[in-house]
Amino acid sequence: MTWQKQHLPNDHPPVSSGSIGVLLVNLGTPDGPDAGSVKRYLKQFLSDRRVIEIPAIAWQPILRGIILNTRPQKSAQAYSKIWTDRGSPLADITARQAEAIADDFGENVIVDYAMRYGQPSIEKRLKELTEKGCDRILIAPMYPQYCAATTATVFDEVARVLREMRWQPALRFLPPYHDDDLYLTALADDLTRQVNALSFKPETMLLSFHGMPQRTLERGDPYHCHCHKSARLLRERLETRPEFEGVEFKTTFQSRFGPAQWLEPATDDTLIEEGEKGTKRLVVAAPGFAADCVETLEELALEGRDEFLEAGGEQYAVLDCLNVSQSGVVMLDAMIRRELSGWI
Repeated sequence: MTWQKQHLPNDHPPVSSGSIGVLLVNLGTPDGPDAGSVKRYLKQFLSDRRVIEIPAIAWQPILRGIILNTRPQKSAQAYSKIWTDRGSPLADITARQAEAIADDFGENVIVDYAMRYGQPSIEKRLKELTEKGCDRILIAPMYPQYCAATTATVFDEVARVLREMRWQPALRFLPPYHDDDLYLTALADDLTRQVNALSFKPETMLLSFHGMPQRTLERGDPYHCHCHKSARLLRERLETRPEFEGVEFKTTFQSRFGPAQWLEPATDDTLIEEGEKGTKRLVVAAPGFAADCVETLEELALEGRDEFLEAGGEQYAVLDCLNVSQSGVVMLDAMIRRELSGWI
């Protein structure tokens, strides 16, 4: 019998400790492709002061009086086009990413996933991990490029949850990996595989990143620079491969919302411009997304296709995100293992 057991009072609550937790975190998703679920999701998402930097006293009346009464129905229609038997593609893929590496670090390491907005929540997962004895936890925001509206909100929510917890776990955070060799190698290999499988050779390839308001760049957010660095380093790798010989690469930003000036060039505008100037064969990759979601499966694959074809294009494809591809899983495993150094 150990000293601890000898000196515990008879009514001492059971305690678990000594395990390590890994929590993959992605943006989030509504619970279902209906207006009510989307409204609850958008209310949480668009109330985050990091996401919408307008003062709450000005923004909340707009959000509650206009946006939450008009946008959910339209967004629900988009989600209904991509919803599967397994639910939200984003949540499903993130869960499968966690499952794919769950057994790679030993029985003492528990790998799980959470959504920043929606379910399963960061709060729920952190409490579950600590209850399972995880006194060391690696938080892995699945955003290659750092942005205050994505990466920083994960920090905010983790801090909020821990503020209410008596026994604090030791924490580590996966840093942005926009220029990480593991990430660039995985992207280059997987995109090459997918282009090889196409029935046509593209003339142009768009590297489309999620857009952000222009003011985020002006206020010092590194996101714009991270996106362009990722695009440049990825392009340099792809240009040396025969599958991409003669392909013109362009970096664009998608998902504009509201009247503010956003980062440019815009993906939708560029698709129309390419079709109108005579480009016939075009592919789009979304290297800023760790998993396919409504922005890639509906906005790029469906809306983007229509825009390009109606402007005169003929052949169009949107390439999958890394998801649970072999390249993606190898990358994720290696990055997590590196960040767990000294713990395992």
